[in-house]
Amino acid sequence: MSDCINLTSEIRERVPGGGVRDGFEACVAAALVCAAGEETEVLWCQDHKGVQTGWCRLPSGESLLPAARAVAELDGRLAMVTAYLPERAREKGEREIAYHFDLDGTTLTLTVILPLQWARVPSLTAIFRNCDWQERELMELYDVQVVGHPDPRRLFLDHSLPHAPFERLVPYSTFTNAATGKALWDKVLAGEREEP
Repeated sequence: MSDCINLTSEIRERVPGGGVRDGFEACVAAALVCAAGEETEVLWCQDHKGVQTGWCRLPSGESLLPAARAVAELDGRLAMVTAYLPERAREKGEREIAYHFDLDGTTLTLTVILPLQWARVPSLTAIFRNCDWQERELMELYDVQVVGHPDPRRLFLDHSLPHAPFERLVPYSTFTNAATGKALWDKVLAGEREEP
């Protein structure tokens, strides 16, 4: 662990003020490898305007917490958490959760691959306080348990509604056709009653 702490200090020296400089990508990748394991790889993309984006698939759900600590040591800030289920993951019985961080204007996304059922991730609220509501929303809308969350209560859905409503298929057009909240949930609940 002291090697990781020394690496973080080296990154700060190489990247004064936290901005994107020569070697920034390699230093961030090295910090994540040190924290999450040798099989961790960060891919960097740059668009036509010079905006850099980093993408990292973590080797396991257990590597999320150490990787998040490494990002925090780099003065990263958690911007958003998104859960999604691409067809390739569903076919393998998996789901994906992406944690989007800001590193002084550069976006770094850490993706965790989890089982489709009984998915569990550690809570990041001790490191990033703003993760509190995002993790609660994750638990409320999806079949994902956030282990160690300090306040796992529902955020906004009534307790009479079933657990993990976003696990059922709700067409995108239903969300975007200006349907009222009640009409939307009536459709969601009607779909659940039709299932065998």
